[in-house]
Amino acid sequence: MTSPSRRAFAAAATAALASSLVGCGGHAAGRAGTARSGSTPAPSRSSAKAAHALGRSVPVRLRIPAIGVDTPVIQLGLASDGSVQVPPITAHDRAGWYRHSPTPGQTGPSVILAHVTVGAYGDGVFRHLARLRKGDRIMTRLENGTTAEFAVNAVRTVAKADFPADAVYGNVDRPELRLITCGGPRTGDGYLDNVIVFAALSSASP
Repeated sequence: MTSPSRRAFAAAATAALASSLVGCGGHAAGRAGTARSGSTPAPSRSSAKAAHALGRSVPVRLRIPAIGVDTPVIQLGLASDGSVQVPPITAHDRAGWYRHSPTPGQTGPSVILAHVTVGAYGDGVFRHLARLRKGDRIMTRLENGTTAEFAVNAVRTVAKADFPADAVYGNVDRPELRLITCGGPRTGDGYLDNVIVFAALSSASP
């Protein structure tokens, strides 16, 4: 299967994904991600040695031990209005991989997003995403049985109006991962900010 062109991916993502999590689960007040945290600089794209790129294989599970995440991963495409889909608001919240981005372990930025709150159901999968720190591990289990492990390079909390599209979706010469959710102060049914985790592939195992 041929992956979509970088231009198509960047255009769709830049136009839609920055604001796609505006609701982040609706009305319930999350217990995390409700205060603006200091942002760290975007990671240097040549600051760390990454593992060799993997072949294309869809992610099926995501684990982040430092914040207690262990969730199935569903596939997300584009909604009818051209915005990026988000995981459904359900009691059993799940993360979603944007299927027009590289799969985890392929060269380029693979994008996984999830809610910080899920309406009346309370906390979402990424409720503690902003607590991640440099060096924390992120494991993605792939459909082919491989586990791609990433190490966090940086965590940023940015205003939605200033979403750093180039840093998130821009070309990189190694396998990287972006985890995205909402954060910062609440406004109505949503949040003012996005929390973005930048990570690079560190290893892969059967």
